[in-house]
Amino acid sequence: MYIIDNKLQNNRGPRGYVEIYESEAGKEEIKKLIGKSNLVVYLGREWLAQKMINQNNSNVASNKNEFICWLGLGSGGCPAGDPLNPTSPTNDDTDLDTEIPISATDSTCADFHDGAYYKHPFDSMTFQQDENNSDAYIIVKVTTTISASDANGYNISEAGLFTALSDSGGYSGDFNLYARVTFPTQVKTSSRILTFLWYLYV
Repeated sequence: MYIIDNKLQNNRGPRGYVEIYESEAGKEEIKKLIGKSNLVVYLGREWLAQKMINQNNSNVASNKNEFICWLGLGSGGCPAGDPLNPTSPTNDDTDLDTEIPISATDSTCADFHDGAYYKHPFDSMTFQQDENNSDAYIIVKVTTTISASDANGYNISEAGLFTALSDSGGYSGDFNLYARVTFPTQVKTSSRILTFLWYLYV
């Protein structure tokens, strides 16, 4: 599990860490592809501030009744011509740079437009002890599986967690970015299952 640098523990803002694993259908072997920090964007922190005091801020797009419940994927995490060198997220990000469709048929997904769903539900959300950091943070572990039939043919280099008012399949929005991560490009094919483990440190 991710160990936070002691020098950063005085900066107790929300943060996160993302691990991406690859497997193949019918095989037990699991390969870790990526492990890196995300960025909780300003929009995400604005939402969290509303949530904490149960009061809407009329100056921001999100709503205090939203909750973190959707994963989005994109192909805009790396500059053109350099697929292995991701560009870091910025505090001002309000969406993925270039979103990609995840499924055309899976009705448990959300954000349907242009003939496909663009947001994937979580498999699970669980609480964990932060033993590696002397329990400095409360951890929520979000697990999402991008199956063999999802997002095929796309170059995935960014992902985001989104807040919304509903986690029901077919929900059409609004969606607001909470956190974004970029990483070296992964070409998604039907032989690859990608599992995202997103650790939220609060």
